Amino acid sequence: MQTGGTAAFWTPGSQILWRYRENGGTRVHICRPVTVVRDDAELLAVWMAPGTQCVKPVIADGTPVHVEPLESRYTRPRTVQLDRWFGTGVLKLARPGEPWSVWLFWEPGWRFKNWYVNLEEPLVRWAGGVDSEDHFLDISVYPDRTWGWRDEDEFAQAQRDGLMDRRLAEDVREAGRSAVEVIRAWGPPFSDGWQHWRPDPAWSVPSLPEDWDRTPTHVST
Repeated sequence: MQTGGTAAFWTPGSQILWRYRENGGTRVHICRPVTVVRDDAELLAVWMAPGTQCVKPVIADGTPVHVEPLESRYTRPRTVQLDRWFGTGVLKLARPGEPWSVWLFWEPGWRFKNWYVNLEEPLVRWAGGVDSEDHFLDISVYPDRTWGWRDEDEFAQAQRDGLMDRRLAEDVREAGRSAVEVIRAWGPPFSDGWQHWRPDPAWSVPSLPEDWDRTPTHVST
């Protein structure tokens, strides 16, 4: 990590962790090792390579979260399990202090599929990576510049189950509206050509450390 003034930045090629805390709790339940593409005062860009070993939440009996009926998806006990990111990789872009990140997806053969706006708490940086909390509601954005809300049913269920109060829900909606303004204006990062980016073939796939869920010991601002 390079340090300049009060900000610390990772050099391209550094391997860090991109993590999410469970909603309504403090445990990390999603952890994805990634490779830094760019990191500066304007943007953090990371690459999650195909085959990356990750941590994901599951229902305590092993049922995948997305298979569990919506009515009990957020109330049944959960645990975590190791998995691998199969399929194409994902490029993740986040601007400091912004309550969303933008992910880029490709079909096999590097045919660009779509951008995905993940509404979330602004990323908190620490020595080993970045932490956030997902806010359920998302937006898909397509190459023809059309867009649509995603997971509105999960967003509503999370409120019914007490995982976010009315004030937070409205903050998330407002963040979503702000993201839509950027989409309609075709501002960064949609206008920046990231869909043409390709990873350095010399990069190795980051490994998942045994202490992936460790408590951050240093936070940089």
